[in-house]
Amino acid sequence: MTRLNGEDEVAELCRDLIRIDSTNAGDNTGPGERAAAEYVAGRLAEVGLEPLILESDSRRANVVVRVEGTDPSREALLLHGHLDVVPFDAADWTVHPLSGEVADGCVWGRGAVDMKNMDAMILAVVRQRLSEGRRPPRDVVLAFTADEEAGGRYGAHWLAAEHKDLFDGCTEAIGEVGGFSVTLDGARRLYLIEAAEKGIAWMRLTATGRAGHGSMLNAENAVTELAEAVGRVGRHEWPVRLTRTVETFLTETSRALGLEFDPDDPEATVAKLGPLARMIGATLRNTANPTMLEAGYKANVIPQTATAYVDGRFLPGYEEEFLQTLDELLGPNVTREFIYHDVAMETGFDGSLARAVTEALLAEDPGALAVPYTLSGGTDLKAFSVLGLRGFGFAPLRLPADLDFSGMFHGVDERVPVDSLRFGVRVLDRFLDGC
Repeated sequence: MTRLNGEDEVAELCRDLIRIDSTNAGDNTGPGERAAAEYVAGRLAEVGLEPLILESDSRRANVVVRVEGTDPSREALLLHGHLDVVPFDAADWTVHPLSGEVADGCVWGRGAVDMKNMDAMILAVVRQRLSEGRRPPRDVVLAFTADEEAGGRYGAHWLAAEHKDLFDGCTEAIGEVGGFSVTLDGARRLYLIEAAEKGIAWMRLTATGRAGHGSMLNAENAVTELAEAVGRVGRHEWPVRLTRTVETFLTETSRALGLEFDPDDPEATVAKLGPLARMIGATLRNTANPTMLEAGYKANVIPQTATAYVDGRFLPGYEEEFLQTLDELLGPNVTREFIYHDVAMETGFDGSLARAVTEALLAEDPGALAVPYTLSGGTDLKAFSVLGLRGFGFAPLRLPADLDFSGMFHGVDERVPVDSLRFGVRVLDRFLDGC
């Protein structure tokens, strides 16, 4: 077998994946992930693996394969990444989102940040190791999933429910939205490791009243009832709830920056974090943001029902409080139902997995400081946690100080530096040896 160099091919793998349209609008239409899955499976087959392509629906394809370790008696590790990306408007971009263009030292395109970069790094590392005959110390299961951008119904959740045998022995996992650097000064960088995720509660709110003529008096107007409830929800100031992971992040970051951290006033510390404030601020409290309104069909007709949609996110350990408060805000005349509901998670940044993360980063960046943080969104780890896996978000990238990486998630002009991808390959290779 020809020996492969992961650092040399990772950018091209990333470009190839970006050029495959796997846009997920959330309504099970569009191109799906089948073409991307076939590409991934082909690259893995070239180094002797026998990956499975598993379709949960037409074009909604997942790839799973197990790489045997030198000690199969050990508990296995899951490396997972999703193949779908969110929609885009090409007119808003500097380059076409499906071009995979390399410019200014970066690979550009939809998925360069979320998360075809990590898919490419996983492929590059595994291809290099197997071409060199280097097996990992323990079994490693690779999962490239569909539908993460719409909650994983056709991807990770389906795999966990219908093909859980493929993950036998897996106790730990590594996935997205963590491991990227934030520069403190010229010599030190924070690497944010996701150790917790807020839960998700996307809800449909419905008010039912009495239909009638728009010129008449009507004390049972569904639109009025719903609008008042939505206003209460949208304006509610949720209290600060300092979870273990957030407190650890603020404590360690404050120490690194020479700031004083007051646990009774965490918002004061968050306000001093610059671009990070947007990301970390959302993890101090539960949130419920109204996003859509639907009512009526004619200007002079009072409709019988009115509907709104809310994106709710709750902190680990605070789901019951979140839902109770929400019901109080809605009042007795507005009902709610989940259109998507998923768990919150939290694990300590400790044990051999955390040590392997930290040591791999330090070996490639002596100025690294790995700190756990809470993700305000969600990842496929939610689905795999149902199988009993604990894990971290760890897609390692050493980034330029002036690159607003977190701001490009689902944004325009997604791009990832080629040097950062090469760094990630080296770190993941070390991580696999050390975990």
